[in-house]
Amino acid sequence: MKDVEAKAVYFERPGPENTARTLRLARKRAQELGVKTVLVASTQGETGVKACQVLKGLKVIVVTHVTGFKGPDTQELLPRNREKILKLGGAVFTTTHAFGGVGRAVRRRLNTYQTEEIIAHALRIFGQGVKVGCEMALMAADAGLVRTDEEIIAVAGTDRGADTAVVLRPAHAQDFFSLRVNEIICKPRL
Repeated sequence: MKDVEAKAVYFERPGPENTARTLRLARKRAQELGVKTVLVASTQGETGVKACQVLKGLKVIVVTHVTGFKGPDTQELLPRNREKILKLGGAVFTTTHAFGGVGRAVRRRLNTYQTEEIIAHALRIFGQGVKVGCEMALMAADAGLVRTDEEIIAVAGTDRGADTAVVLRPAHAQDFFSLRVNEIICKPRL
């Protein structure tokens, strides 16, 4: 394998004002690398809709918060945005968060952290979007939506919108330490 030179963009501030540029940068890098699949974090669906528009022609999987994240039986993805995402050819994926779930229940009940939440905190040293990108890759691999032998791009953000894009090779949650973040396309300079 020969050396690769790639440009990384570091935003002055995190936030939704970076969404359009993040999506354009992700599309450009996907084309350069021949990446076919992009995971996109989206809570209410606005970022997911934008991603499906900008990333047209790529396989776009919009990953939502798990139902119940905000409150019992509550799904934050707005139905109108789900409909738009599907009409634009995107897919919607909702499942238990790889760095949450039962471990979070133990923390809430027993006031002690579990391994997956410690890993999440460690990944956040690179930024919230990097942590979410890794988490989505584990979740999508476990669901069979992405392969572990092909690079993908993960797009996520800090609170709202998208401000982070990474090229990574997914892994199944049980093989977490095989996951590889191969490139940072863009992220906030925290």
